[in-house]
Amino acid sequence: MALALSEAGYDVYAVGRSKSALEELRATRPRITPIAVDVTDREALEAVVSDLHIDVLINNAGIMPPLGNFADMKISDIDATLEVNLSAAILLTRLVVPQMRDRGAGHIVFTGSSAGHAAFPNVAVYSATKAAIAGFAAALRADLSSHGIRVTEIVPGRVETQLYKDILDAKARAAMYAGNVAVQPEDVARMVVALLGLPAWADVTRFDIMPTRLTTPSGSK
Repeated sequence: MALALSEAGYDVYAVGRSKSALEELRATRPRITPIAVDVTDREALEAVVSDLHIDVLINNAGIMPPLGNFADMKISDIDATLEVNLSAAILLTRLVVPQMRDRGAGHIVFTGSSAGHAAFPNVAVYSATKAAIAGFAAALRADLSSHGIRVTEIVPGRVETQLYKDILDAKARAAMYAGNVAVQPEDVARMVVALLGLPAWADVTRFDIMPTRLTTPSGSK
């Protein structure tokens, strides 16, 4: 996402926990400014945002706990998923919205999921966070549209990112990602660049992007 935006001419503040990965981005794209911070650290986020001029906010941080029945989930995994996927996005949005409202313009993008709009087994808490993001985005749009602020929810299906790769065994990964059957992160990034380029009076409230051939997290088609 950061690479696509920088190539499109945006000055990008890339926020993440991995300082080395962020520095690699800056080495290849001088328009990317790395900011190493934990998105769940409220005080650190407040300190960072207070000094930045932000026209576009893309809430893209997310984790997925190990797949399994909700009754067997670790409480620590529940807490972490809620904190990263939901609380951090709401907090960061709250920190950025006032400056956008003062300028009468801005665009806030949330990375949701098809799991937030349909029921799948073994991802109850992840689905809950994405359903909450969908509801928050819709309500936020109602709050902010009169101030010229656009709000978009991205609803991807299976995208070939570390999110699934880290929790699937080799057989499941092979079933999900064999050949060109998954949406690539670059595909989503191209869509985001396109919607940001629309005129101010056009607000893409939500876009769904799915693989042409569908596969479930279990690997079945």
